Order: sequence, then C-alpha cells, then structure tokens
Amino acid sequence: MDKKKQVLGRGLGALIPAARGNGQAVGVDIQAQVQPGELVREIPVGDIEANPHQTRVNVDPKGIEELAESIKVQGVMQPLVLRQLPEGKLQLVAGQRRLLASQRAGKSTVPAIVRQLSDEQAIELTIIENLQREDLNPLDQAAAFEKLSSKCGLTQEQIAARTGKERATVANYMRLLKLPAEVQSEIRSGTLSMGHARALMALNHAEDQILAARQVEEKALSVRQTETLVAEWYQPKTRKKAKEPPRKDPNVIEVERNIMAITGCRVNIDDKWGKGKITFEYNTLEEFETITAFFDMKFRMDRTEAEYRAKRDKEQI
Repeated sequence: MDKKKQVLGRGLGALIPAARGNGQAVGVDIQAQVQPGELVREIPVGDIEANPHQTRVNVDPKGIEELAESIKVQGVMQPLVLRQLPEGKLQLVAGQRRLLASQRAGKSTVPAIVRQLSDEQAIELTIIENLQREDLNPLDQAAAFEKLSSKCGLTQEQIAARTGKERATVANYMRLLKLPAEVQSEIRSGTLSMGHARALMALNHAEDQILAARQVEEKALSVRQTETLVAEWYQPKTRKKAKEPPRKDPNVIEVERNIMAITGCRVNIDDKWGKGKITFEYNTLEEFETITAFFDMKFRMDRTEAEYRAKRDKEQI
C-alpha cells in the first residue's frame, strides 16, 4: 500500500484500496452496510425494479461477465439496497452491477436490504454510491453531480462534502455538460480524456471546441499538446500558420496503437533519433493496474525466453 502511494504521488493514493472482492472496491458501497435493526433478505430477482435515477450510462460487459463468474463461485458478497415503493414494489437503489451480474450468473434471488427511503433520499444514495466507484465515466460523473444539484438542491460545496471531492473538482466535472454533444461523445467513448476536456473548455465557442477536438483526435495529441493548441488558438498568426506537432514515424505510431490495444490506455511515444520517452495516461485504478500488469507480463516473458536460451546453449555445449 505504501509503495503504491509513493508511485502515484500525493492525493492519488486513495485510488488504491487495500482489498477487493467480487471485482469491486471494498468499502466503496458504504450505504450498503447493514445498520442496526436491518436484516439482509433473499429477494427474488424478478421482483426488483430498475432504478430510474441510475447515473451510470455505460456498463462494461466484460466487467459484468467477470463479476458473474465470481458470483457463481462465491455468491454476492455485499447486499443490494432496495426501497419499498408505495404500491408495494421493490426498487433498486444501490447495486446495479451486482444485480446485472447475478442475473447473468443465473441467480434467482439476491441478498438485499430493504429501506424506507423518500424519492430524494433514494436519488442521493444512488448517485453518491455510483460516484464513489472508480470506473465511472467522466460524463456520468458530471451528470451525477448535476442531479445532486437539480434533484436534491445541493450546492457545489455540499456535493463536495458528501462525495469527498474538492469543490473545484465538482465544478470542473459539471462544466463538461456545457461542451458540445460531439465533444461529449468523444469523452464518453474514451477518445478524449478528462485532461483533454479541461483544456478544450478554455475555448470560448462551441465551434472552436469541436474543431480543436477533431485536431486532438486526428493528431493523437497528448494533454500537454492540447493545452498548447488551445493557448495558441486565438493568436491571429497561429490560426493560419500554427506550428503543428512534428509528424511521427509510422513505426512509432504503430507501436503506440499496439500498446493501446493491449492496455486500453492512451500512450504517447516521443522519439527523437532513437531517444525519448513513453507516457501512459490513465483515468481509473483499473487502467493503472492494466498498465503495470502489461509490464509485469513482458518481464516474465523476457525472463522465460532468457532462461530457455541459456538452457539451450548449455545443452549444446
């Protein structure tokens, strides 16, 4: 744990939880902890209605499949949170991934806590439960913050206090919703990172943001290069004769694409006559662990190959 904190730097150490279970961070779903007087009941999956206030738009099918396999073996380790509707139906409040994975695993019932919650309480609990997860898309986070503001009447300061975020972070995420739909689509797909989006928000007009976003995608600009592009955007000479980033060697671009295909993370190789640096960008703990796992696998493969060659040479002697 201490080692990972040193690697990630100040403030990011909180991304690395001490333990995991069922493919999800332990301690994230704090609202699902059993409170005094509450009972965990087995509820038929078919009796649970979907949550209309769910802020997670995209659910990773691979992640659900992995969680389903874990549930087949270990069961659901953490109860869902449901609420009783006036007409007697049960509505999901927290635990969307667990419910989907349980259905995929063929479970007929799931462990759950049933609480008496108002509409406002249910909305707030659902949104905050999702916000505390590490794999939430930036735009889904932005929409969640906006709902806490519009549906629950919370100020940015109150949202920050309840979610453990900085007020400036809340403000930056909510500003994403002011970007053009075309740019938002690129953020949701992962083509543009949060860092790219923050840089683009410095442009004054939607048309400029769209044009700049296209350049970022076409030229595979890093966040720093995007910041430079935006800083020079309104300079009269720059708009016509902007100094474009040096063209990359096609072989270098191919290596970047191969690494991105393996890790799923944006990578930039800055090569100058055989010297340079490789920069990885990650937005979640899962992406960070994927990058480190990639290098661990490469190290093991190189070591195995070296051992094989040494053994082969010894036998030939």
